[in-house]
Amino acid sequence: MKILRTFGVLTAGIMALSVATAAQAETRVTLKSAKAASSYYQMAAQFAEAMKTGTDGDVIVTVEESQGSVQNVMEAMVRSGNYVFTSPPGLVGLAQNAKGPFEGRPTEKFQEVRALFPIPSLTMHFVMRADSGATDFAGLEGKTILLGKGSFGASEGEKYLNLFGLEGKVELADAELSNAVAALKNGQIDGFVTAGSWPAPNVIEAAAGTDVTVLSLSDEQLALTKRDKTVIPAGTYSGQDSDITTASLSVVAFATTQMDDETAYQLTKTFWQQKAKMGESSSWWNGVAPEMLGNIGGKIHTGALRYYAESGFPVRDDQR
Repeated sequence: MKILRTFGVLTAGIMALSVATAAQAETRVTLKSAKAASSYYQMAAQFAEAMKTGTDGDVIVTVEESQGSVQNVMEAMVRSGNYVFTSPPGLVGLAQNAKGPFEGRPTEKFQEVRALFPIPSLTMHFVMRADSGATDFAGLEGKTILLGKGSFGASEGEKYLNLFGLEGKVELADAELSNAVAALKNGQIDGFVTAGSWPAPNVIEAAAGTDVTVLSLSDEQLALTKRDKTVIPAGTYSGQDSDITTASLSVVAFATTQMDDETAYQLTKTFWQQKAKMGESSSWWNGVAPEMLGNIGGKIHTGALRYYAESGFPVRDDQR
């Protein structure tokens, strides 16, 4: 009996050691994303699952809800270790130069922010009823458009109308964007503006029940917006026979220099290796391409650079 008890103690000890070793080998990462109801929160959850699958559980990503990119960047000042967050690169640039919402903040911690990889961009959609007759921005004159309130798409849409000479020439509907599809189908509005990763769920819904036209921007209009160019391929939406050229705001996953190179390497490598699989269930991932690295204005993490060097991805000298 004594021998059996001793064997039991040894077995329990070995099992405890195995569990402890496994726990030590597991790398934990916090990903600060967006509001829980947003597409970007869904993306974060998909990425977390892809990371677990792609690393056989060696890297575990916990997703945290956020009120937006400003909060995400702001927390880079105080979060330590494996903190990853999503934000437009321009917002990180403002933080590093103590401008905009970061005015008066110390910049030292923001200088430690480093990019990992791009994720689907905030893409502008100007969605018009086909029977409105509007096929370009000049055709918006006299039409009723829903921009929504308080969102990036609303402020960006209003900016574009002003840039394209339509200020005061368009009737703006006083309603929330959540009402846009119903209002479009009922003929209460001629069109609506939305920003999100493509294909955008509300544009899919609108196109499924109504003949719509999503407007393209000319090269001159795109230049006025000072945003990145995005091409939405033909066939993305029901009835879409040709490519749509529009403006977008790049969004990137960032970390800080407190993250070690190996973790940054594994996150970046697994993202690109799992991207196609994620795209099978959510097509917004299919719009992410290595060329989008060119939209990153700051430095890329040295661990991510290691993967990009191995894969031959385009990286500029100023990003190193």
